[in-house]
Amino acid sequence: LFFSCVLPSSSEGFGVAEKIVLLTFISAVILMAILGNLLVMVAVCRDRQLRKIKTNYFIVSLAFADLLVSVLVMPFGAIELVQDNWIYGEMFCLVRTSLDVLLTTASILHLCCISLDRYYAICCQPLVYRNKMTPLRIAVMLGGCWVIPTFISFLPIMQGWNSIGIIDLIQQRQFNKASNSTYCIFMVNKPYAITCSVVAFYIPFLLMVLAYYRIYVTAREHARQIRVLQRAGAPTDGRQHHPDQHSTHRMKTETKAAKTLCIIMGCFCLCWAPFFITNIVDPFINYTVPGKLWTAFLWLGYINSGLNPFLYAFLNKSFRRAFLIILCCGDERYRRPSILGQTVPCSTTTINGSTHVLR
Repeated sequence: LFFSCVLPSSSEGFGVAEKIVLLTFISAVILMAILGNLLVMVAVCRDRQLRKIKTNYFIVSLAFADLLVSVLVMPFGAIELVQDNWIYGEMFCLVRTSLDVLLTTASILHLCCISLDRYYAICCQPLVYRNKMTPLRIAVMLGGCWVIPTFISFLPIMQGWNSIGIIDLIQQRQFNKASNSTYCIFMVNKPYAITCSVVAFYIPFLLMVLAYYRIYVTAREHARQIRVLQRAGAPTDGRQHHPDQHSTHRMKTETKAAKTLCIIMGCFCLCWAPFFITNIVDPFINYTVPGKLWTAFLWLGYINSGLNPFLYAFLNKSFRRAFLIILCCGDERYRRPSILGQTVPCSTTTINGSTHVLR
């Protein structure tokens, strides 16, 4: 399903300058993925407010999957790409490929769960959301994100189900007599390509599109209702308007979070869709897709493992604040109590025994 090979016929190899540029780029991608996903995990673990949001449990698990991709999968692919040779043996090739399939499939299943979580939170009543997203159900969903990919990765790959009918072709591409090189080739037959692509990408992608479409429609309807109330001259005194303000703020916050997660999902699909489309097409055109194109699509997918933390930093205020606190060694300027009132005079008041800062 996931080709972990470079072009077998690249007997010309890379020049010294090309290897330096390629190695620098790949190292930057790996380092970005490792540090970024570690930052997400540490931020949620240290920030109490982030831990209160149920969606962030899925985000932490997603970051963990991406971190494993950058540690267990990408470095070995980079070494093979630069050296134009696989030196770790056939068994480890199968293990590495199985991890590739497992972890990248787990990523998209996590995004599917995140979209469902946002759907229930925004499109349903709060009571429905609390009933749907219980701690037990969250644990079951997270377990499914890791267990389901096992049945399309380690089980079929170790049993050789993906190579039924194409063993001779795989053996031909594993060795390059001209350069005396060995490659970690992972090719798939038609049934395996269709089944695993549908389970790992197309079905979750369809569920995410439907969920975010419903979220978009609901957000537009909420905005229309608010405009109608404003034009009708709804009461604006503090006592009567407070519930509307609370509802409006909640709707805006959740809609912004949904848009952020939608962008994350979009980037994932843009990174992995070329690979999955080619993965289904290739067996039906006698495996004639160029190896360099496979390599480009594969690393385009790997790059996504390092994109998510940066999307959080730029698009999510809570994550951005948590990142700044971590990177600045807990600088008090970035903590919540010090954010209010930096540019305007402030006063304090006590409500229910708690002191609050007022502008």
